[in-house]
Amino acid sequence: QVQLVESGGGLVQAGGSLRLSCTASGGAFSTYAMGWFRQAPGKERELIGAITKSGGSTYYADSVKDRFTISRDNAKNTVYLQIYSLKPEDTAVYYCGADPILHTIVVVTTDKDKDIEVWGQGTRVTVSS
Repeated sequence: QVQLVESGGGLVQAGGSLRLSCTASGGAFSTYAMGWFRQAPGKERELIGAITKSGGSTYYADSVKDRFTISRDNAKNTVYLQIYSLKPEDTAVYYCGADPILHTIVVVTTDKDKDIEVWGQGTRVTVSS
């Protein structure tokens, strides 16, 4: 089973861009589909999007489709989340997650009977206005 560590969070100004990284260790990274999630203060965790094992396909939640890009580099055991045009409402803790099944990642925040195999510990992003 892989372990996941997110990085790249911090304090940024509205309108700026940020790239978060999630690096895996201890397992076969390329056998996992990967997802990015976020949890804003006082809110439930929400899916941002997911990427297939090969990186050939991505899925994004409708609420974030235009400003977020997910990519991965299997040679570096890393998945990335690029965020453009940051807004104060993007302030949240951002998590990556891994599961062999992409569908599980896509539904985990809406299906209480499901959980994904591995969660990262999260990285905090604060967007100032």
